[in-house]
Amino acid sequence: MPVKRAKYGVWLKFMVTFFILIAALLTIMNIYPMTASRDLVFESKQSSLQNRASVLSSSLAALDTLTVEGVNQVMELLDVIPLDRIIITDDSGRILYDTSIVDSGVGRFALFPEISRALSGSVVFYSKYSDGAFMSRAAAPVTPGGRIIGAVYLYEYDSKQAELIAGIQSNMRSISLSVGALALFLILLFTRALTMRITELVRAMRIVRDGNYDYLLKTKGADEITELGDEFNDMTKRLRNTENLRRRFVSDASHELKTPLASIRLLSDSIAHSEQMSVDTMREFVSDIGTEAERLQRTTEKLLTLTRIDDGALAAKSKVNMKDVAERTLRMLSPLAGERNISLYLNTEKDCFISIYEDDLYRIVFNLIENAIKYNTENGSVTVCISAEDRVAVMTVEDTGVGIPEEDIPHIFSRFYRVDQSRSVEAGGSGLGLSIVRDAAGLYGGSVQVVPGRSRGAEFKVIFPVYDENEDTENENLS
Repeated sequence: MPVKRAKYGVWLKFMVTFFILIAALLTIMNIYPMTASRDLVFESKQSSLQNRASVLSSSLAALDTLTVEGVNQVMELLDVIPLDRIIITDDSGRILYDTSIVDSGVGRFALFPEISRALSGSVVFYSKYSDGAFMSRAAAPVTPGGRIIGAVYLYEYDSKQAELIAGIQSNMRSISLSVGALALFLILLFTRALTMRITELVRAMRIVRDGNYDYLLKTKGADEITELGDEFNDMTKRLRNTENLRRRFVSDASHELKTPLASIRLLSDSIAHSEQMSVDTMREFVSDIGTEAERLQRTTEKLLTLTRIDDGALAAKSKVNMKDVAERTLRMLSPLAGERNISLYLNTEKDCFISIYEDDLYRIVFNLIENAIKYNTENGSVTVCISAEDRVAVMTVEDTGVGIPEEDIPHIFSRFYRVDQSRSVEAGGSGLGLSIVRDAAGLYGGSVQVVPGRSRGAEFKVIFPVYDENEDTENENLS
């Protein structure tokens, strides 16, 4: 199946995202300080011009009426800080005083909207930043005794503070461009390094997907991608082990099934091609065919059981007494034990209940006791003990056989593993029984342990959680 390639790489997406973020940040850094600085200048201008206009208005209010001579006398007495233009009008808007050298408007009417609003009783301020300068205007009425007898108009053109702010803005722009270029370069290196590691991880996944389970990533560092790489390596090792187990399982299963099939075919061919075979010999061959067929059936049933367990097909659990299952199993296997004069014993003080599917428990007990009988010695014994300890149910199966070599103990639960190949085949074993015991026990929260017997032989210990009355109550509530 072809792999769908990404239309846009992660690297490009990272770069675009970071570029947008940096551009937005630098834009804010350039706009906000300048805007805030201008607002501060506007506030300063408003306070300064309105205060001056108020001082002039208060001084001129001492006159009963405003005339050119009276206004000039007052202005000569006042120590007014120089401004670009000061205009004083009477109540009709006629200019009585004007500091403009270029265009003095004395005697003419002032047509400024600020003066018109001041003559109507309002205090006016207006300022703007344009063409590299702050242009500010303020106007206030002259009101002696509540009467409006004229207006004061102030105008200031300030290019120095504008140049200062423009210089700061230019420096901020240069710094922003330098920082932005450096940030983009660092982000380029970072995203490139990051995406190269991701690309290497993707490449490794494709290699493993193609079946090379020996390939491992070389990880370094202590970040999340390193952790992801370690998890990938661990997963690859698990896949390799699983694949090895699968191949071994297929090989062993094929061998186990091929042997009885080959025997059946050989015996049936012998019968078919022999024209003078005696009845006794034919019966012996047919009996052997039946034996091999039974062996084939047992192996197939155990493989099906393992498949169900591997699929996690947890059957309906119920309250099961381990003592009853052990007694029934011992009765079933007593003829097999009798053939070899093996004694069977059951030691249990009281009933011991667990939550399990009864047939699965029967398989566990049956396989353990059957193995203990098959691999025992003549006139030996098998002892089954059941007890409850610390909220767990424990069943031990101990035999008096030759035991299990210590080097084989870690492998006895592996499928198709036999401690003694010749003895196992002779006993009719398939190497699947202990795998069924371990996997079935684990399906219900149990475990299996093997230890050397107290005298000789081997002892298997199966541990389950004891039956919990609350479990049925919870299941009933859920249903």
